[in-house]
Amino acid sequence: MKKTASILFPALLFLTACAENQSSESEVPNEEREENTDKSLTLLFSFGSDTLDPHLSWVPVRAGVTETLVKVNEDLELEPWLAESWEQVDDQTWEFEIKENIPFHNGELLTAQVAAESLERSIEVNPSLEVALKIEEIQAEGQTLVIHTTEPHPMLTSELVNADSGITLTENEDITERPYGTGPFQVSDFEPNSAVHLTRFDDYWDGAANVEEATFTFNNDANVRGMALQSKEADISYHIPPESLDPIENDEDLSIHSVPSVRTHYLVYQFDNPLLQDQNVRKAIDLLFDRESIVNDIMGGHADPASGPFHPSFSFGSESEAKHSLEEAETLLKEDGWEKNEEGLLMKDGEVLDFTLVTYQARPELPLIAQVLQGEASKIGINMDIRMVENIDAYLHENEDWDLATYSVFSAPRGDGGYFLNVSKMPNGALNPGNTDHKELNEVIETLNQEPNMEKRTELVKEATSVIQENNLQSYIIYPYIVVGVNNRVKNWEPGSEEFYILTNELDVE
Repeated sequence: MKKTASILFPALLFLTACAENQSSESEVPNEEREENTDKSLTLLFSFGSDTLDPHLSWVPVRAGVTETLVKVNEDLELEPWLAESWEQVDDQTWEFEIKENIPFHNGELLTAQVAAESLERSIEVNPSLEVALKIEEIQAEGQTLVIHTTEPHPMLTSELVNADSGITLTENEDITERPYGTGPFQVSDFEPNSAVHLTRFDDYWDGAANVEEATFTFNNDANVRGMALQSKEADISYHIPPESLDPIENDEDLSIHSVPSVRTHYLVYQFDNPLLQDQNVRKAIDLLFDRESIVNDIMGGHADPASGPFHPSFSFGSESEAKHSLEEAETLLKEDGWEKNEEGLLMKDGEVLDFTLVTYQARPELPLIAQVLQGEASKIGINMDIRMVENIDAYLHENEDWDLATYSVFSAPRGDGGYFLNVSKMPNGALNPGNTDHKELNEVIETLNQEPNMEKRTELVKEATSVIQENNLQSYIIYPYIVVGVNNRVKNWEPGSEEFYILTNELDVE
């Protein structure tokens, strides 16, 4: 197995070839067939999208169609991308110099005005981005872009890494299906939630891509993704489940890349449920997680146990260890007034301790984790009904008939804890479906949002983490690795921990 630790540690549908396809292919001369396929690549990702709108989907950046002003490198450090440089003029003013002679896919050149129009549209159509960027006004002259924020915003450049802020031409009627970007690949066809067909953009500003054609496809069935790689239908297949690794590792044409990620798997509590407003109940549920067992038995070792939102390798990471104890959980609930009835279920004031636990298949380990939690809960008298849903984000935000949810999010995609704390803990956070609203935590995060000094920011993130842990506002389960299966014909490519920059101009096939 090939393991790549890059930073944190010192809808391809599976198609079985039918006889008709084999017959038609055999009619094509070998020379022509090799020429047509020699420089093509198929990549299979887990999560699809029903749009290619660069301001509503991360697919355009992942597929090499659009680019942002700022990006992160393999060490999660900020570096220029479409912006040549930037400086903070005052607390609420930032000035960016846009690179010159960068063409869009239709030939139009990138200017500060075009970038301004793109950013203005992004905050107009994407409410979560509007909250993150805090833009009040944008001015443009030549290649100089000036952004005025609504309040002091020391992390603006970090927030501009967000793939939803990808720069695109807004005067494009097909922006949701064929956006014009500045990336190495341009869209030739789009099948919503199925596939994006791409061709090389020969005039790419940073050098034409090695690959001539690429297909960025989607399938949320992990077993299908593994089988597609094994059958050579896919050249790169993301988020391979541990149970699919053996046949891949035993195939001399394939390899596995296991990369420590900046992602955290955790349990969301629905605070609108009065039972979950009781901290002792939340603490008891947290004690049910056998994290070491989950790492070894479900993840096959491709993860680390979690105790907080941030991996301990970060300067602001979680330093404590979470505990697993059914005995302590049961004792805690008994002291809280819960007693078992004749069926062995915990009851108090005539109410059974019963929850609906929501999970989803796109990350195949999460339903397994849900089943383990359900089993441990039943041992002490807590009933949990598991509900499988297709689109976890839509379901949690549009429905009220759930109490717990397995969830996964980038906790520090830009090497800073502010992103996660704002989107998942603040009352208006885009990733706060459980309606977490804790006064002390809110105050710490608000202070963090005004603090430019990195050392002080680190201490504030640690303080916020302590508040979360002390009050059991969420249960953090594991820090998963990104497990990617790769055909050895793929060259000059490694999966990044940020999962942003997937199809690049450097990627090659032989």
